[in-house]
Amino acid sequence: MTDGDAPGDDADGGGSDAPTAAELLGQAGFDADANVLTRRQAEVLALREHGLRQADIADRLGTSRANVSSVEASARENVEKARETVSFADALSAPVRVRVEDGTDLYDVPDLVYEACDEAGVKVGYAAPELMKIVSDAAGDAIHGREVRAELLVGVTSDGQVRVRRAYEE
Repeated sequence: MTDGDAPGDDADGGGSDAPTAAELLGQAGFDADANVLTRRQAEVLALREHGLRQADIADRLGTSRANVSSVEASARENVEKARETVSFADALSAPVRVRVEDGTDLYDVPDLVYEACDEAGVKVGYAAPELMKIVSDAAGDAIHGREVRAELLVGVTSDGQVRVRRAYEE
């Protein structure tokens, strides 16, 4: 047993004290055929989210820590790409789409969104302060203080939910 392994663990991640990767995937409802992650990527992420160190995961899975690190990095990249894909699909289907230009004052964003929603007949379910917080939180480092520093796309779904993403130019 290596430092950090739970008592009773064996090389394949067995043991009664800590769930195996297979158990964690089962609990989360992992379906390899419907997922952008490989089974190994899902196993590594599940074990990391369960608090295991990369070295401990390597021992459980019979591989090197460097390999676990590489698999984890690829998995996290795939998750981010999947999130971006969903965000893009949401933006395509949103009946309201507002382009917020670089240099816009965050305090002006609610009026831009409300005006576009009025034109489209969509009711947005947020007051101005809530809407600014949603935009600011979702935009991350694209907003500094009150200034929008990177062009954003704000979409509003037919049920009034707000989706925010950066505008990417090809």
